[in-house]
Amino acid sequence: MENGSVNHEMETASTITIKGILSLLMQNLDENNCKRLIPLGMGDPTLYSCFHTTHVAGQAVVEALQSDKFNGYSPTVGLPQTRRAIAEYLSCDLPYKLSCDDVFITSGCTQAIDVALAMLARPGANVLIPRPGFPIYELCATFRRLEIRYYDLLPENGWEVDLDSVEALADQNTVGFVIINPGNPCGNVYSYQHLKKIAETAEKLKIPVIADEVYGHLVFGDNPFVPMGVFGSMVPVLTLGSLSKRWIVPGWRLGWFVINDPSYMFKNPKIIERIKKYFDILGGPATFIQAAVPRIIEQTDNVFFKKTINTLKQTSDICWDMIKEIPCLTCPQKPQGSMAAMIKLNISSLEDISDDIDFCFRLAKEESVIILPGTAVGLKNWLRITFAADPQSLKEALGRLKSFCKRHTKLMLQQQQ
Repeated sequence: MENGSVNHEMETASTITIKGILSLLMQNLDENNCKRLIPLGMGDPTLYSCFHTTHVAGQAVVEALQSDKFNGYSPTVGLPQTRRAIAEYLSCDLPYKLSCDDVFITSGCTQAIDVALAMLARPGANVLIPRPGFPIYELCATFRRLEIRYYDLLPENGWEVDLDSVEALADQNTVGFVIINPGNPCGNVYSYQHLKKIAETAEKLKIPVIADEVYGHLVFGDNPFVPMGVFGSMVPVLTLGSLSKRWIVPGWRLGWFVINDPSYMFKNPKIIERIKKYFDILGGPATFIQAAVPRIIEQTDNVFFKKTINTLKQTSDICWDMIKEIPCLTCPQKPQGSMAAMIKLNISSLEDISDDIDFCFRLAKEESVIILPGTAVGLKNWLRITFAADPQSLKEALGRLKSFCKRHTKLMLQQQQ
């Protein structure tokens, strides 16, 4: 596919999904290139053997399936024992207790995103979404006819929220304020103090916070993970999460939509009834997967979590150190959590590459390395690199990236002439 048509497709579509652009990049691979493919574009750690789920998770699923008790439909909002287990799991980090009625089981975090936006949507409404961010929010908001208003994250401040821009963007029709922490695509982890400022801003504007915590607890920097629900007494928080990342099971599609609202500012019988009716038309995760959740949560050893964190810390360090050696690339902050980092592309130092999209398609073709153009997550001429890979593959991929950049720098091309 010609790069021009790819650019046109990305510019004219109402949104571009990560899977969509990665599919186009895969189509652009050179069949005659003998280098093995190294994918660093998708946040799927199961692509690499150093990331695998805990043995107890598999056992719990097998046991639930073989029991022959979970072959029928579950309640549309989720099995009671699953809701209860997730409520208890999340309550461990909160100053109040969630009940099972606060928890609704979804098919992954993607469906939880759709539920949150669908429940808040009304004619003329708008929602505040971070830039850079996760493009599924844009896609869901577009389907719900929600106006999208982007607020900026500040790379020079550790990708903190530009709260001044949030206040400038919000009005009486703003129905939600999306926060992604730990950050995807930036690898940031917000401090307690910054999260409190976010809560205070949302309280002032009288809008609920949609807290995307799909990477919850996957942190390895200075800041510990603090769930936004800690501030639920100040402002209603709709927490979205899943088993996908922390338990390394993205294909199981087990997520949750949780209402953190101990002061009952958001919750009322009409809203709860509306949510339940909406879940009546949704297809949740497989019943036997739901049934396995209580055992998975209760019996997963902390050693498993520590191993995952240690591996991500190691690979994030590799990414940070090797990117610093590539002149046309800059990483504004060492990753603190999640599985990805945003890298600034100095396009002016490259002779024959027009933008980040062109860069990624040429890289795929010449080096068989897949990374995501920043345009796909809202920042032109940036790159998103997923470091959830085995260390050797990551080193090889970044070495190829360095060679690619050297080949296409103006100085190198001038010397060749």
